[in-house]
Amino acid sequence: MTVFNRVESGRKPEEAIYAATVEAGDGWIYDIEPGQVLRIVDVEGNQAADTLFYDADAPEDHYSAIRTITGQNNVYLTAGSVLRAESGNGLLEFVADTCGRHDTLGGSCSAQSNTVRYAHDKLPMHNCRDTFMLQLAGRGEPYSKRDLAPNINFFMNVPLTPDGGLTFADGVSSPGAYVELKALRRTTVLISNCPQLNNPCNAYNPTPIEVIVWEG
Repeated sequence: MTVFNRVESGRKPEEAIYAATVEAGDGWIYDIEPGQVLRIVDVEGNQAADTLFYDADAPEDHYSAIRTITGQNNVYLTAGSVLRAESGNGLLEFVADTCGRHDTLGGSCSAQSNTVRYAHDKLPMHNCRDTFMLQLAGRGEPYSKRDLAPNINFFMNVPLTPDGGLTFADGVSSPGAYVELKALRRTTVLISNCPQLNNPCNAYNPTPIEVIVWEG
């Protein structure tokens, strides 16, 4: 369950067809075509990129943590993992990963979870659920808050305890660490670059990520 599988990529940023910086607290939504490769870069290290995936041609068929975990018999994501939708269809495959492990269980922060985990006065703080909703609202139909499924937390370290609980631990990522995902079908990628100021995993200092896309 705790295995790390680090695989480097030979792709060069100057050959990419798209690149952008997503600041902490901002969101990003983009359609990846079959065969294209998306790299997500942890620019300064130990940032959390909360991410959802949808079949772009059938948006109700979104990323499924259960299908993905069951398919690989591992709760962590790393090189070789296939991200599966509710239908069981593969959406994307990890083709490179220099961090080595990513969380599928911790979920995204919300106004409600911030009050439960930290304090009631954290209710007004910006959170990933708000960012997800803002990005989906910009897309319009057919997306709605019903499409906010359990997400992936790239670069975040959430170890399982012996009794099955979760702990939000110090990050295992580093500056410049990245993951690359190859699209197996046309896929909508939705990222909230976490603004979390309460969790020690990022030293209380949210930082940017970069997103880069190559043709297959």
